[in-house]
Amino acid sequence: MKLQRKNRVRALAVGALAVTGALALSACGSDDTSGSSGGGGSAKAADIKCEGKGKLLASGSSAQKNAMDVWVQNYSGACKGTEINYQPTGSGAGVTTFLQGQTAFAGSDSALKPEEIAKSKKVCKGGQAIDLPMVGGPIAIGYNVPGVDNLVLDAPTLSKIFNSEITKWNDKAIQKLNPDAKLPDLKIQAFHRSDDSGTTDNFTKYLKAAGGWKHEPAKKWEGEGGQAASGSAGVSSQVKQTSGAISYFELSYATSTKIPTVKLNTGAKAPVEATVDNASKAISEAKPAGQGNDLALKLNYTTKAEGAYPITLVTYEIACDKGNKADTLPATKSFLTYVASQDGQNALKALGYAPLPTEIADKVRKTAATLS
Repeated sequence: MKLQRKNRVRALAVGALAVTGALALSACGSDDTSGSSGGGGSAKAADIKCEGKGKLLASGSSAQKNAMDVWVQNYSGACKGTEINYQPTGSGAGVTTFLQGQTAFAGSDSALKPEEIAKSKKVCKGGQAIDLPMVGGPIAIGYNVPGVDNLVLDAPTLSKIFNSEITKWNDKAIQKLNPDAKLPDLKIQAFHRSDDSGTTDNFTKYLKAAGGWKHEPAKKWEGEGGQAASGSAGVSSQVKQTSGAISYFELSYATSTKIPTVKLNTGAKAPVEATVDNASKAISEAKPAGQGNDLALKLNYTTKAEGAYPITLVTYEIACDKGNKADTLPATKSFLTYVASQDGQNALKALGYAPLPTEIADKVRKTAATLS
């Protein structure tokens, strides 16, 4: 039954708290109340317009896990009748589950492919799935090289490292980029994602565009050699504990575990550090790539603008423009509207995410309001 009662609730945003307890939101009306992952952040008090009650299930991108923890904490604190569970299963798994009709929306670090949009029409009765960008951020290159606190790499060198063509940290190509560093004669341990990942897709798009990557960009890892781990938490953990390791993951995973990150030689005057502000400079160059209410963006991975960090991603929520289930539609619209609000966006900068440009955020809110 579609609930019509609307409450405007003043929500106190919670900072640096673990999200615990049962936060299950099932599009299918499941009674499962298991799981919610922890996270932290800060946001000022937010006006959240609560609509609908019940359980809503979503899954997908692990890149947006820390953001989702904060959003769910704040939203659930305001909207007591709504329980939300977001499972960070990876972008590929999240899209698959959504296309099977098991979730109200999916998180993905890559926009839907044409064949996925076509398939979505079976789930979105009378409509189709659309991409709603929700937050951006840098994909950091974290490393663990004893005695090296400042490391510069470029796209061609990274392509060779992650394709097992450069295998020692004192390789001449790395030495050339770091003439003052004492690089050890140590084997490079390159880690990649074992799961289908939008972070992998964006990282390999950068390698292809700027570094001569020999494989086609994809959510599934196609490089030669290396070692695999599941999720951003998995690869960052391996870098933290493995001497000689290097991998790619969202900046929040580097900052929370104090993993040093690579500065990129992009052709600008100075190497560019992975920071929120530097990623925002690159994301501001993104161009619209979707049609109609689909707000997919095309990123510029080859930017040479001063201070622009090019290995970025925009993470999306994927939902039906029409044909949403009546029991989850009100809460889905309400939650996604909050996520794209100024309060929802501002809560995340301290976590290493780049808030959406105002123009894009406005479009997301207007589009979320039209979901039916």
